[in-house]
Amino acid sequence: MENPVVIFGAGNIGRLALDIFNSNDVLVYGFLDENTKLHGTEISETVVLGDPNDDGYLKIIGNKTEAFVAFETKTLKEKTVKMLHDRRKTMPVNAIHARTIVSEDAEIGHGILIGPGAIVNQGVKLGNHSVVHSGAILDVKSSVGEYVEIGPGAIINSDVILETGAFIGAGATIVSGIKIGKNARVGAGSLVIEDVKDKTTVFGNPAKSID
Repeated sequence: MENPVVIFGAGNIGRLALDIFNSNDVLVYGFLDENTKLHGTEISETVVLGDPNDDGYLKIIGNKTEAFVAFETKTLKEKTVKMLHDRRKTMPVNAIHARTIVSEDAEIGHGILIGPGAIVNQGVKLGNHSVVHSGAILDVKSSVGEYVEIGPGAIINSDVILETGAFIGAGATIVSGIKIGKNARVGAGSLVIEDVKDKTTVFGNPAKSID
């Protein structure tokens, strides 16, 4: 990537994105965040410039500057992605750490973050705007929908399906062939051995619904 990047969101995922772009020698122009208390502050010498909806900053997004959306709530992330499409006719770039292993046969969407030490194996499908944290493993032919977040060290075994908006906690294991429904949540350290319905939260070993 030759162009500098503006990161939308100065929270934890934004900080991780900054580290990832630095690992690839990509210049980060600055952060944009709705929290006015952060404006003018620095994160590792990178300035939080202002608000994501400020036309003065948005006008630089396009041919010479890329965007990455790092907001941690799905609703705000979706809103920002739509705004960038509607107002700047652009799609967020990927943030993939230099120490990540991604198979050449994996299908990777747009606006994705993959942290250091993560492994994305052969035949994986990884949907737009998803987050794969440090050390997570996506095994052969697993399928990940859009706006999914996979925690550090989680293991997604072969042929698993994670539908749109699913959240997988740190260190969780999803056994082969399991389907995790839309906006479902799997607690940290859980072992999931049966399908999880839409909007359901499960936790434990084996994982059970806690709704």
